[in-house]
Amino acid sequence: MKKFRKVLDGLTTSSPGATVSSPSCGSAAGTPTAAPTPKEIDVQETLVSENFQLCKTVRHGFPYQPTALAFDPVQKILAIGSRSGGVRILGRPGVDCYCQHESGAAVLQLQFLINEGALVSACADDTLHLWNLRQRRPAILHSLKFNRERITFCHLPFQSKWLYVGTERGNTHIVNIESFILSGYVIMWNKAIELSTKTHPGPVVHLSDSPKDEGKLLIGFESGTIVQWDLRGKKADFRIYYDEAIHSVSWHHEGKQFMCSHSDGSLTLWNLRNTTKPFQVTFPHGKIQKDGRKESCKPILKVEYKTCRNSEPFVIFSGGLSYDKAGRRPALTIMHGKAITVLEMDYPIVEFMVLCETPYNNEVQEPYAVVVLLEKDLIVVDLTQSNYPVFENPYPMDIHESPVTCTAYFADCPPDIIPILYSIGAKHKKTGYSQKEWPISGGTWTLGSHTYPEIIITGHADGSIKFWDASAITLQMLYKMKTSKVFEKPKPGEGRAAELVEEDPFAIQMVSWCPQSRIFCVVGISAHIILYRFSKYDANTQIVSLEVRLQCDSEDVISPSENENNPSFSETGSHSPQPHHHHQHQHPASPGSRTPEGIKDSIPCLKVKDRAVRVPPGYQSELVIQLLWVDGEPPQQITSLDINSAYGLLAFGNCNGLAVVDYLQKTVILCMSTLDLYGSTDPYQRLTRSPRRNRQSTSGLTELTDNQQSIDMERSKSPTSDHVNGHCTSPTSQPCSAGKPRIPMGPEGPRLTRRGPGRPPFRKAQSAACMEISLPVSHTEGHASRRAMLQQLHGVTMYSHDEHHSTTSYCWSDRESRENSFTRSRSSSVSSIDRDTKEAVTTLQFGESYGRKNDVLPTPCLWVGTSLGVVLLIPMSIPTDQEERMEEPVTMGVSGALLMLKGSVLRFSFLDCMGALIQTPYEVWRDHNAPEDPDRPRRRKLVHFSPSSSQDACGDGHLAVVCSERQAKVFLMPSQSCLFVHNITESSFVLRADVVSVCNSVCLACFCANGHVMTLSLPSLRPLMDVNYLPLTDMRIARTFYFTNGGQALYLSSPTEIQRITYSQEMCDNLQEMLGELFTPIETPEAQNRGFLKGFFGGNAHTFDREELFGEAAAGKASRSLAQHIPGQGGVEGMKVAASGAVGELARARIALDERGQRLGELEERTALMMTSAEAFSKHAHELMLKCKDKKWYQF
Repeated sequence: MKKFRKVLDGLTTSSPGATVSSPSCGSAAGTPTAAPTPKEIDVQETLVSENFQLCKTVRHGFPYQPTALAFDPVQKILAIGSRSGGVRILGRPGVDCYCQHESGAAVLQLQFLINEGALVSACADDTLHLWNLRQRRPAILHSLKFNRERITFCHLPFQSKWLYVGTERGNTHIVNIESFILSGYVIMWNKAIELSTKTHPGPVVHLSDSPKDEGKLLIGFESGTIVQWDLRGKKADFRIYYDEAIHSVSWHHEGKQFMCSHSDGSLTLWNLRNTTKPFQVTFPHGKIQKDGRKESCKPILKVEYKTCRNSEPFVIFSGGLSYDKAGRRPALTIMHGKAITVLEMDYPIVEFMVLCETPYNNEVQEPYAVVVLLEKDLIVVDLTQSNYPVFENPYPMDIHESPVTCTAYFADCPPDIIPILYSIGAKHKKTGYSQKEWPISGGTWTLGSHTYPEIIITGHADGSIKFWDASAITLQMLYKMKTSKVFEKPKPGEGRAAELVEEDPFAIQMVSWCPQSRIFCVVGISAHIILYRFSKYDANTQIVSLEVRLQCDSEDVISPSENENNPSFSETGSHSPQPHHHHQHQHPASPGSRTPEGIKDSIPCLKVKDRAVRVPPGYQSELVIQLLWVDGEPPQQITSLDINSAYGLLAFGNCNGLAVVDYLQKTVILCMSTLDLYGSTDPYQRLTRSPRRNRQSTSGLTELTDNQQSIDMERSKSPTSDHVNGHCTSPTSQPCSAGKPRIPMGPEGPRLTRRGPGRPPFRKAQSAACMEISLPVSHTEGHASRRAMLQQLHGVTMYSHDEHHSTTSYCWSDRESRENSFTRSRSSSVSSIDRDTKEAVTTLQFGESYGRKNDVLPTPCLWVGTSLGVVLLIPMSIPTDQEERMEEPVTMGVSGALLMLKGSVLRFSFLDCMGALIQTPYEVWRDHNAPEDPDRPRRRKLVHFSPSSSQDACGDGHLAVVCSERQAKVFLMPSQSCLFVHNITESSFVLRADVVSVCNSVCLACFCANGHVMTLSLPSLRPLMDVNYLPLTDMRIARTFYFTNGGQALYLSSPTEIQRITYSQEMCDNLQEMLGELFTPIETPEAQNRGFLKGFFGGNAHTFDREELFGEAAAGKASRSLAQHIPGQGGVEGMKVAASGAVGELARARIALDERGQRLGELEERTALMMTSAEAFSKHAHELMLKCKDKKWYQF
């Protein structure tokens, strides 16, 4: 517990870098302000650094770029490996674990130690790893790195401790799973094949032991050679040379025949009695053509041959379709008897696995399901029903159904909101799924005690919004809505609509949600905003449309003569954009909306439906706001948004200015350029620029240099472009500043435009998921690199006087290697862009505050932050009476206070003088479509949190927390004195900042471009935590990072996965309790009684002792240079640490003893059965002997 006392003694200073011990005034340009009344701020801060620890909690979504699949048929858990070295282990809903190989090498193959709580992974760096799954956070026990050979295939027989490893050279090595040491027993490729063979058989593509005899190992080589190796005799039983390459092999459970899949789309069935030629050759999809030849088919990549007791065997394979049918989707084929079913998939098949009732390979398999791992989905097919329905997937595998473009995270939501959203979303669920339970049901998970309602919102490239229940570290879809339904569908060849074909005009850029009032607002890429209200009833609604001309199209005039030559100029409002609002959308693409030269003007990008629309229960659109084209230039994308249900106001801004909309009266009440907001208090000297030079400026979605040569390059680049925290640039963004001279249109020719009316106003989905490009590391230091970063961060086109001197140009391929991370250096001064008149509104916040220094009572205010670090306060006058509110206009005074920070302003928040967070006012939700009750007329119920209501002891006033890219400041209102300032970073810049509640207190959480996650105490801004969490941050993470209350945050870790993290020590401590258990002690099913004759004549499989053959005593030691053993973190030492939070050493020992006791009990039972059987056999033999003793030989 630390106590901070701060006495304001009336001293002021304009130093921006003042420390905590020297208060600095936040006035505009260092001008002295009136001395505030001496006042004592007494805040007891409870947060200390021990309250914070950063760790990952859980990962949701589909594993990105999957490569491998494994299933434990006894534990019933599934493992998926990925190209980036990740392993996802899934069980029943709630049991979901993510592990990562430190090397980051792709996972080639996964093998469970069935019912042992362990997993073997083989990676592309030729390393084997043994994972311990008997703890909630799996860890690596051992690793084995092969030095001279590449691993191609692994096989671990059931209940064996010896792993067979095939290599690219064609050799087969054997690894002891317990010690992870190579055996000296090696099957060399030249011993496996005949000496007379002249060619190398190729890599090992298959290894399996014979179901009839475990001492026989079947080795499949890529070239088509198959060898059955006698492990005891160290010789080949038979060799098969087939002229087609082999992809996979599958045994019949009796061990008398096996099936191979080949590269020509054929399946061959081989009988062990005659291995000279295949018993059967089939081309399942190869039809005979007119000339008698078979169609050429694609390779069958994998086949599984599974037997059933009461029906024909299943033959299931992937691939094998004919080449000539173009456009056919990837397919899984199920052959059951004579019936052939082809299941077409949406994505290519990576791997599939048939789930069977028994883990023993020598028993009737009884398949019941097929797990199909696709490139972007996981499907489980029910084999027990003839129509093969799929199971309903309980995991959130469809986050990426359309690429994610933005995220939002709300912890501690109102408890009633999740059931309501779920009940409405459930009505739109798909049907036709299998009625059986999800077969991947392993592990245990219980709802922890530290749970509260949490909701994650994702916005997507197709304009859809998904609400997810994220409570208790799970993720479940609640509700989905499509914002595109508000607009007419663009028809090809119809005016401007023709330009939008194959685009993503509805992509979501930002979302704003008030859970209390249930008002929801989205910002789209086409410079549009849609306001939604929630209702439990369906309704017929007429969508109201407002159109705003937020474009600085009237500019300073260079000379009187130019103005005289262009009589169309208007002198009124030289900097102020003008609103155009209509209660119904009435601007189709008509000739009247274009100038005679065909330049678009005063039309929006999209056409709102102008008819009454039937809307279902849920979120219903009430208002659409669109920015208009101006003189052939598209509207700049919206960079900031805030909505307040208590005030009934919506504010938004871009690089041109600010607009405020009264959504109750459906009117625009303010539409003003950024420069006009200052009035006479503009802190910057804006210079007029040359018109010709200005027209050369361009800003692309992924543009990195400022010269003209990059324009054409930019047009050919990937359209999945950058924006951060919803701030997004347009390929056509124009430096549209108040000081920019306008080029007059005279008789000489049309006005110069950088972009003709035929180019679409935006590009393909600006998907956070697809975005792998990051802020560049420029070749040149100084203005160019800073401008490029600011462009991508804020959607702002930057311009400086040295622009036409810039000659830095390098090709796209040269840049790719540099674009995987943010640059680490950025100027700490804004002086380099002082002359730049392109100033974007980067953040907005409504709240009760003091608009002027001499205000006595708080009033509704709008806080405005800009990309130049300026904070403006706009006081508002809002009628309080409900009837007056619907009729009287809201007035706004734009000559409010002005504060300064370094870097672009990111976040505002308000504290009372005791350091508690002041919530923004809101309106309590009421259903607008509910039936009217004449006795109880509906009235607006507002909840206000006035700064002065709870501070009788310390008087009026409140604290304002302002965070920018560079620093954080705490101001005392209404005196506007800066109490505390902290320079967050000098070498990087803040991407995301939020004031959040942690441990019954509040702090400022920041995420920097260099990957650091920091927390600062409030109000003193003491550093509490600084962790270098993500050393290299790409744009996808930067755009989707989101802090929330309770010490939690999330980001899109890959295009398909959401990673949740916590920075709270309390949650880290409770995490073990919240995670699911992957391993549960289950008795291994007993093998079926094979019968006396079958066991006697069926070979001596059960007497095969691998230890005798592969152990060091018999086989000797392997060459040390062949492979290197690496002890893992999850070994004995690591287990001690991991066990403390999971099960505990005693519990683990008890489980081990229980298992040993169970096995001893089983052994005793089996011994007793054998003794009983032996006694019975002895008795029968004795009786037979007595019966035959006196008979002569001819009597038999």
